[in-house]
Amino acid sequence: MIRDKRCVVALCTSIASRQQWRRVVASVLEGSSAFREGSLEMGMLDGKVAFITGAARGQGRSHALRLAEEGADIVAIDLCGQIDSVPYQLGTSEDLEQTVKAVEALGRKIVARETDVRDAPGLKHVVSEATSALGPINIIVANAGIATAFSKVDPETAFRDVLDVNLVGVWNTVIAAAPSMQQAGKGGAIVLISSTQGLKGTGGDGTAGHCGYAASKHGIIGLMRSFAHWLAEYNIRVNTLHPTGVETPMIMNEAISAYFESNPRAAEVATNLLPVPMIQPADVSDAVLWLVSDQAKYVTGVTLPIDAGFSAR
Repeated sequence: MIRDKRCVVALCTSIASRQQWRRVVASVLEGSSAFREGSLEMGMLDGKVAFITGAARGQGRSHALRLAEEGADIVAIDLCGQIDSVPYQLGTSEDLEQTVKAVEALGRKIVARETDVRDAPGLKHVVSEATSALGPINIIVANAGIATAFSKVDPETAFRDVLDVNLVGVWNTVIAAAPSMQQAGKGGAIVLISSTQGLKGTGGDGTAGHCGYAASKHGIIGLMRSFAHWLAEYNIRVNTLHPTGVETPMIMNEAISAYFESNPRAAEVATNLLPVPMIQPADVSDAVLWLVSDQAKYVTGVTLPIDAGFSAR
């Protein structure tokens, strides 16, 4: 057992990551009864339940795994179906099952349901099921979103679909899950996933898909600010995240590739300030974790870019 406090401080400052520090603590305490009985909690989110939409793949799956790594149990929602106006393949039932297996492999519980964020009663039903199984919700990550740029359906449908999923879906998600936080009386944290297109709208070309996407992501900021005021008295914090391009199927698809190939100027407009073409889902998940953890316990009502300098460019 380490007894010298100076030694402990030296160890803390020399370890590069929280995960490494956990392993050192575990090895030090291996002989203790508390460790053997599994009563020692070391995750940033131990005992929490996180409700995450769009969790079958991409950013949503990444968020679910990152929060589960820190001790949270997960409620995972995804449509697991196709929307006609979306010109790329959306998540599937098989994708959602992979998320379930990955969370369970981390030793956490998960309730996963195929539910459309446009279906408000359906979301409320899932919340009821999940809280019965896991307990009150402490964290909401409203992540589900689509892009209908380059859609081959009529413009009105493309415009309405992206608003219904990206904006109305966020409203439905928070309205369904926030009452669980309020009733539990233990505070909570809500993160709404917007975009740099919710801050700038750069590259808009007047088409229904582009305009609808930018409008929906701007609208999420309005929801966040309203929610932040509404829920503050319950010690529930609400913030938005604004990633630049993230390497997920929403961007990595034939429709986007063909557009950039035929429109070099569009690719230039989408360039980040830092020499990074795209960021990874895990980069966004790290920011989600910070916002929902006690490290950000006094952060609410902010629009946080995770954008490699795109917004400053």
